[in-house]
Amino acid sequence: MSKVPLTVVGAELLRNELHKLKTVERPSVINAISEARAQGDLSENAEYDAAKERQAFVEGRIVELESKLGSAQVIDPKTISADGRCVFGATVVLEDVQNGDVVTYQIVGDDEADIKQRKVSISSPIARALIGKYSGDIAEVQAPGGIREYEVVDVQYI
Repeated sequence: MSKVPLTVVGAELLRNELHKLKTVERPSVINAISEARAQGDLSENAEYDAAKERQAFVEGRIVELESKLGSAQVIDPKTISADGRCVFGATVVLEDVQNGDVVTYQIVGDDEADIKQRKVSISSPIARALIGKYSGDIAEVQAPGGIREYEVVDVQYI
């Protein structure tokens, strides 16, 4: 089984979600199924069907999270010694060569990616283009609108 890279924060978020599913969602679904069963005929009971569907989703997500956490390689960006190179967990300041816009992204695992929080997946085109680059290097990113060039302004391990 291959290791799945996660930052410390990402692993903690998955652990919290797993805990909530096991301690809040699972008991809630079991209760909903019990209440629906108490209503009698299950063949035409929409509440029972909905509760069973919810149970299948919750149990599936629990299995998925346990698997991801079991195969996780948790990486703390603060302990990385990459000598200024872009690596998993690094926070990278970029300048768009064409228009001068400056953006900051952290390279994270697939489950942590959230563009609104400026976290890009390690498997995204921009992260793949950045891996191995140093401050001052130009990264060519294959974007939907064509190739974009970014200059690496700074690499931080925070």
